[in-house]
Amino acid sequence: MNPLRSALLALLLAALVLPAAAAEPADETAGHKSTGQKIAEALREHGASKNFTIVAISTLPIVELRGAIPVGHWLWPDTDRSTRLGADDLQRATRIFLWAVLGNMLPVPFILLLLGPVSNLLMKVPVGQRFFDWLFARTRRKTANIRKYETLGLTIFVAIPLPMTGAWTGALAAFLMGLNFFHGFFTILLGVLIAGVIMSALSLLGWWGAAIAGIVLLGLVAGIFAARIRKSPPS
Repeated sequence: MNPLRSALLALLLAALVLPAAAAEPADETAGHKSTGQKIAEALREHGASKNFTIVAISTLPIVELRGAIPVGHWLWPDTDRSTRLGADDLQRATRIFLWAVLGNMLPVPFILLLLGPVSNLLMKVPVGQRFFDWLFARTRRKTANIRKYETLGLTIFVAIPLPMTGAWTGALAAFLMGLNFFHGFFTILLGVLIAGVIMSALSLLGWWGAAIAGIVLLGLVAGIFAARIRKSPPS
C-alpha cells in the first residue's frame, strides 16, 4: 500500500477509535474493565503505588502508553467537575503523562541493544529460530510502509496510539531498519511523546481531544507528504 494512503488510513482510524479508547476506562456502568484496569487493580491489591502502577502498565507490550494514560486518569479521577481543564487537571495529566512515557521507554534501550546478540544466540536452536523468524517477519510486514521515510515514518508509526503500534514494535522496526542506537531511541521517544500528548488530550477533552489528535496526525502526514515531494526526482 502507498505510504501516504497508509498514513491517511491510520489518521482515519485514529479519529474513529481513539475517542472510544479514551472513554473506555470510565465505562464502569457497563461492568466492563479494560486490560489495563484489571492489571492496575491487581497491582494495587499487592500494595503498588499509583505511580508504579502507571509505569508498570506502560511497560507492557499489550497495553503500553496508549492504555496506561487512560488508566492513570481512572486511578486519579477528576474531583473538581466545575472546570474541564483547570490547573488541577493539567497537573494530574502531566504527572500521568510523565510516568507513562517513562514506563513506555524503559524496554526500548534493552530491545535496541540486546535484540541482536540475544536473537543470534537463540536462533542457534530450532525453537528460537522459528520464534525470531516469525517475530521479524511479522514486524517487517507491519512496518513495511515506514522504511522508505525512516525517521519520520518510524515516528508516525509509534505516535499513532492504536493496537500493534507503539514503542515495542517501533524498537523492533528500528533494529530491523539498521538504525543506530541513538537514532532509533530518540525517534521512538519523539513518537511516544506525541502519542502521550494525543492520549492525554483525549482523556481530558474527549471529542475535543480527538480533534487535537487529528491535527497532530495531520501535521505528521503533511510532513511525510513534504518529504516525498523533496525526494521525488524533478519531472
